[in-house]
Amino acid sequence: MRISTAQYFETSSAKYSDNYSSVVKAQDQASSGVRVQTAGDDPVAAARLLLLQQQKDMLGQFNGNITSLKNSLTNEESVLGAINDALQRATQLALRAGGSLSDADRRSVASEVGAIEDQVLGLLNSKDSSGNYLFSGSKTQTPPYSRNNDGTYSYQGDETPLSLQVSNTLTVNAGDTGKTVLEGAANSSRTQATWLAPVPQTVPPTVNDNKVALSAGLVTSSSDYASKFADGEPYKLTFTSSTQYKVSDKNGTDVTSEIAGNGTFDATKEGSTSVALRGVKFDITMNLGDVAPGANSDALVKDRSFSLEAKPDTFSISRTPSNASTAQLNNATVSSQAGYASTFPTNSGALIKFTSATAYEMYTQPYTANSRPIATGDTGGGTTLTAAGVTFDISGGTPQAGDQFSVGANTQKTQNALDTLGQLRKALELPADGNPAATVKLKDVLDASIANLANSMSQITNVRGSIGARGNALDIQSDENTSIGLANTSTMSDLANIDMGEAAINLTLQQTMLQASQLAFVKISQLSLFNKM
Repeated sequence: MRISTAQYFETSSAKYSDNYSSVVKAQDQASSGVRVQTAGDDPVAAARLLLLQQQKDMLGQFNGNITSLKNSLTNEESVLGAINDALQRATQLALRAGGSLSDADRRSVASEVGAIEDQVLGLLNSKDSSGNYLFSGSKTQTPPYSRNNDGTYSYQGDETPLSLQVSNTLTVNAGDTGKTVLEGAANSSRTQATWLAPVPQTVPPTVNDNKVALSAGLVTSSSDYASKFADGEPYKLTFTSSTQYKVSDKNGTDVTSEIAGNGTFDATKEGSTSVALRGVKFDITMNLGDVAPGANSDALVKDRSFSLEAKPDTFSISRTPSNASTAQLNNATVSSQAGYASTFPTNSGALIKFTSATAYEMYTQPYTANSRPIATGDTGGGTTLTAAGVTFDISGGTPQAGDQFSVGANTQKTQNALDTLGQLRKALELPADGNPAATVKLKDVLDASIANLANSMSQITNVRGSIGARGNALDIQSDENTSIGLANTSTMSDLANIDMGEAAINLTLQQTMLQASQLAFVKISQLSLFNKM
């Protein structure tokens, strides 16, 4: 086969060009220290490098999330610390109010409690640096707590805390919801003691003279309360003398033997007047005046009776500001226990919507355009409405179509600190000097406030402990991410970079080959047919 001159020159030129490219590439590798500059240099290594780079970028995002989480948790910890300090101060005020203070002194204490109430509300409605509410969960633009018309408070957020991913397998909550922080605190004042008028009514006293009083009770054991007390209520405590009583359950069974002291007490000794009944402690107060101990006191106290039971559920009602009318729903009471238990959404709350001046519908919260009513009715032009076993009074005007009212149920199982502070403030504002009945009620509120504030602070402490645990987890994950990042960097270096000694040898080899190619091409290009003659 003959090779033409043109073909020979093209082949030699291409070979020379390849050698020159190899030298340039070797020079680039030697100067940059990078072996894999394109996927064609090493397809397998290039694929691995791409995956490692993606992981490196993800680690950068994870580390950024860790920084954001630490900032959020530090902010939350600071707010919770301030709330805890405020509740501690309120507890001190409640203890002080239990002493020998006058009505004027208690009103002064009430003012400070009111200031603490406003402070705690403001702290719970705190925002982060981005303008989002800390404790509203995923509803970051909604204030977590609002004050209702009756002075109670409602949580408006949800139960879904925001979270960020800090590794391929770990996601950490950026904060806590109001449900977690306050709503889960146990309510120690879930019971009540009601004076029972004697039968027949001719037996004195026909009205409660408060010479013998029983506290509303404090839950000392939630498990005993749920498993024992609730099964036997209402109980009836009857005094048989000024030093003895008996207790029977709803079936009339005598349960006095279950109580420490077996129905015996001493009103003259502090700490000897408690009735510890199935996880609930009731205190006996005697105000017999100048009546001598013994037969006279026994006669005055004998047959006085009290009903001991759980407090009924209460309701908080708020009207939508855009309502066309001035009508308001209030004084909600359970009128049908069966209907209430089977229909009313106690966990989420309900929405009552008027479709005309008299017709209304009740929906489960949250209400959407696709919601279906769980109850309907018509007031018939009256001043009450009943839905899901609950009856409401209508006041302030006639409702109009489109009016809406939000109804929340308080089952007494839990109580947030805001409601506790509000109840304490109101009790301290009421006069009690020289009024035995008011004094008993004040003591009940003070005891309940101290216990419930302690429960709220315990709940906050648990949340703060969770924040600390999350902070430790973030520190550990940050160290882990750093280790993974260093390992990735080392692996990427091994795959992409070149050994400088090898690079120098390769560069010398390529330069030598290029020089040889140049000399060969020059010599051969000068040959012709005349050289053979």
